[in-house]
Amino acid sequence: MIEIDGSAGEGGGQILRTSLALSMHTGQPFALNNIRAKRAKPGLMRQHLTCVNAAAQISDAQAEGAELNSQHLRFTPGAVKTGDFQFNIGSAGSCTLVLQTIWPALLTMAGTTRVELRGGTHNHMAPPFHFLDLAYAPLVRRLGVSARLVLKRHGFYPQGGGEIHAEFGGAAGPLTPFDLLERGELRDQYAECLIPSIPRSVARRELRALQQRLGWQDEQLRVGTARQDEGPGNALIAVLAHQHVCEVFTRIGAKGVTSEQVADGVASEVRKYRISTAAVGPHLADQWALPLAIAVHQSGQAASYTCSAITPHATTNFEVIQRFLPVQFTKVVCDHHVKVSVAPA
Repeated sequence: MIEIDGSAGEGGGQILRTSLALSMHTGQPFALNNIRAKRAKPGLMRQHLTCVNAAAQISDAQAEGAELNSQHLRFTPGAVKTGDFQFNIGSAGSCTLVLQTIWPALLTMAGTTRVELRGGTHNHMAPPFHFLDLAYAPLVRRLGVSARLVLKRHGFYPQGGGEIHAEFGGAAGPLTPFDLLERGELRDQYAECLIPSIPRSVARRELRALQQRLGWQDEQLRVGTARQDEGPGNALIAVLAHQHVCEVFTRIGAKGVTSEQVADGVASEVRKYRISTAAVGPHLADQWALPLAIAVHQSGQAASYTCSAITPHATTNFEVIQRFLPVQFTKVVCDHHVKVSVAPA
């Protein structure tokens, strides 16, 4: 039984999700205490409880403490199984975080798994669907697996109601880790604004403000195709597609936040990424660590990637991964990027 303190480091839900993913992958049980201790509302919220229940379902696990607001969990996995699954958060909680909990455990499983998730698809403090589809999934596929994501319906806080369909095929052989040290030449960059049930003028203001800050052309500005009954909601998304990697930066609009402030948030992230020499930004640096570590462990081959910054969230994630897998993360700070290496321990 691996004992984990949920108040360590960043102290958020990523500790829970990474623990669940790697517990299923390795077969090791864990006990997690002080769940989300550093959040305003500690314990298991609906989306976190859905992560636990989803993990328990696909691995025939025993989960003690799996209830709303619980700050303690004991999770003992069984055998991971492929098949067809449906998970409904029952609120606007993030579908993508549930998906990222179960996806790593399926990377090395033969057969096809289809998953339908309902809840939020574009949430504050969670990777939006566009990030998973355009940035994360292509890298996972390069490990030697198949993955297809389809956004059936947008979901925003507080209404929720979003729907994502995912289809995964496990690797035919060992996963193949790879180095991701350069982003390569820029092939496309554009901004997309989603504004269901919100005046179209909001999209025009956000896109125009982003254009002024980044110097983009009119043809690089797009209004998304979200249906009006999928709102109210607002997301401003910037996509930078390079030869070796695609990066996605997002801000979620909210009451009391001006269009210019939303654009400022996106523009700031884009600028920081532009002036770095890194392959990936800070969010992808965090999310990429888990599937890459699984590939390194399975293959016995080390791999590295460069990122524009290492967040406390990422550092905590590295530490949790090392509790379950015999791998070692090392970081080297360079002039305009950080190099992260993952090697068998």
